[in-house]
Amino acid sequence: MARKNESKLKKYRTIWISDVHLGTPGCKAEHLVDFLKHTECENLYLVGDIIDGWKLQGAWFWPQEHTNVVRKVLTKAKRGTKIWYVTGNHDEFLRKFVGFGLAIGNLRVVNEHVHHTADGHRLLVTHGDAFDVITRYHRWIALIGDTAYDLTMRANHRFNQLRRLLGMRYWSLSAFAKNSVKNAVNIVSEFEESVARECRRRGLDGVVCGHIHHAEIRDIDGVQYLNSGDWVESCTALAEDFNGRIQVIRWVQVDHLHDSPKVTPLKRAAVRKAAA
Repeated sequence: MARKNESKLKKYRTIWISDVHLGTPGCKAEHLVDFLKHTECENLYLVGDIIDGWKLQGAWFWPQEHTNVVRKVLTKAKRGTKIWYVTGNHDEFLRKFVGFGLAIGNLRVVNEHVHHTADGHRLLVTHGDAFDVITRYHRWIALIGDTAYDLTMRANHRFNQLRRLLGMRYWSLSAFAKNSVKNAVNIVSEFEESVARECRRRGLDGVVCGHIHHAEIRDIDGVQYLNSGDWVESCTALAEDFNGRIQVIRWVQVDHLHDSPKVTPLKRAAVRKAAA
C-alpha cells in the first residue's frame, strides 16, 4: 500500500533514482510520478536503466503512466533542476551519444559523473553494470536472467493483486529471494566491494549506484556505498539534504525488505587524494 504523502512539497538538494525500467509491465510508474510530484530538488540523477531498451526491442509496451514519468522529469528540467541521465546496461543505446555531449536543456546524458555534496564529499555516480561480471562478460547469461526476472515479476504482480484485495501490503518475491539465497547474497556483496575498490583507486569518498535493485547506505572500508534501489520492486530513492546528509526514501511500504539507515551523514573516505 502506498504511503500517505504530505501535501507540503519536500525539498532536497539532490535526488538519485535508478532502475525505473520504463517500457516494462513491472515498472511502478504511477508511484514514481507521485514521488516526483511531491518532491523538489536542485540536482536530479537518473542512475541508469530508466528506459528498458532490452524489452522495447522485443515488444512495445508504453502506457500513459510511463509518458507521465518522462513529462515530470522534463518539467523539472524546464523549471531549473539540473538533471544527469547516467546510462545503464538496459539503456545502453544512449551510450553512443555521450561522446557528442547529448543534452536537452538542463538534462545531460553521461556514462558517469562525480557529485560534490553540500559538505564537500566527492561521490562517483555510476549505474554499476561495469562492475557486474555477469553483465559485462557473459551477456547471454544476463539476458536469460532478465527473462527469468521478468517472469518472476509477472507472477509477483498476480500474487500481490490478491494480497491487495485482502488488505495486505505489497510483498516482493525477488527481494525475498535475494535476501534468502546465499549465492545471490554473495554476488551482491562482490558487486558492492568492487564498486568501492574503484572509488578508493580514484581517491573518491563514495559511490552512488543502482543496478542490483537493493537500496542501501553503508561504509565499505572507508568508502561510502550508496545504492538508490529501484522502481520495479521497492520504489526507493536517495536524497541529499542541504547539509550534505543522505537518506534512503522508501516511497512505498514493502514487506520482506531489510531497512537501510534512514539518515546517514557521509564519512570522508580513509584515502588520500592522489598527488597531481
